Amino acid sequence: MFAELLRQRLASLVALTPGQLAQLERHFLLLNKWNRVLNLTSLQGLAEIVERHYCESIFLGIHLPAGHWDIADIGSGAGFPGVPVAVLRPDCSVYLVESHRRKSVFLREATRDLGNAQVLSQRVEDLERSFDWAIFRAVRLSEIEKPLANICQSVGSLGGKQCPPTSRFTWNDPIKLPWGRERYLWIGTRRST
Repeated sequence: MFAELLRQRLASLVALTPGQLAQLERHFLLLNKWNRVLNLTSLQGLAEIVERHYCESIFLGIHLPAGHWDIADIGSGAGFPGVPVAVLRPDCSVYLVESHRRKSVFLREATRDLGNAQVLSQRVEDLERSFDWAIFRAVRLSEIEKPLANICQSVGSLGGKQCPPTSRFTWNDPIKLPWGRERYLWIGTRRST
């Protein structure tokens, strides 16, 4: 059911390979299992989980420019948007940044078979390397803006209609997501200092 629903919801945007669908379904099954003991997501219905977690994440991945990028998924939590982006874009290296220890353990298990994903169990403020892109959702930009500007040039954020308040990034016009109400992708570039 999961793979077929995901394939249908993405049909007008991208055709995932059977291997990609299998990787995402493996993540989904693991998420359901771990969510019983560790609060990874509050979403309940299959359609809502597919659209809000997987489709939105893949939508972000589609809008990243072509090429090999080092991508930091800030506050990865259950692996969104990072895991679907890693599955969609095997040409990129995705670093799942998560300071919550138990969520990091889940992410390590969930990415065991993804050769282009790595878990960094730390806060964004403690990262000692730079990335080409940072992606995130369900994270307040005001709490991470300064360290984010120190580690990356470009950002992708999934959120609402309001432009993320910031003084360190310039935002492109938002891209409306094809699912749900008032959900947008924001792409930003670090301002020159």
